[in-house]
Amino acid sequence: MTTTAQTTRTNTAFGALIRAGVLATVAASAATMALAAAGQAAGISLDVSGAPIPVTGFGVLTAVFSSVGVLLAVLLSRLARRPRRAFVRTTVVLTVLSLVPDVLVDAGTPTRALLMLTHLVAAAIVIPAVARRLAA
Repeated sequence: MTTTAQTTRTNTAFGALIRAGVLATVAASAATMALAAAGQAAGISLDVSGAPIPVTGFGVLTAVFSSVGVLLAVLLSRLARRPRRAFVRTTVVLTVLSLVPDVLVDAGTPTRALLMLTHLVAAAIVIPAVARRLAA
């Protein structure tokens, strides 16, 4: 049986996790768009398989996948014995796996490197921000 105090603590922790996740998602989206724009300004093509990726596309995809990460954190906070450890391990593996398509994509080496860098930058922003809000 849960007490009112336990429910309040759980709701407060849940709210803090969601707030941290949303703020990190916004920051990561802005960072990946800025990185893509800077790369493009430096002469790196954003064309993949002959089609350009708009700079805003970096932000949108970052927001979508970061939101999936926040939902994963919420699930793990409820289901895992050690939510922080499970979240960090899972998201690091997913980040590494997210680099595979970038290596295989039909694009020049600088474009591939830029794509991979955006994944790493987003992960470096979102993973620690969300992990800090999870129980060790």
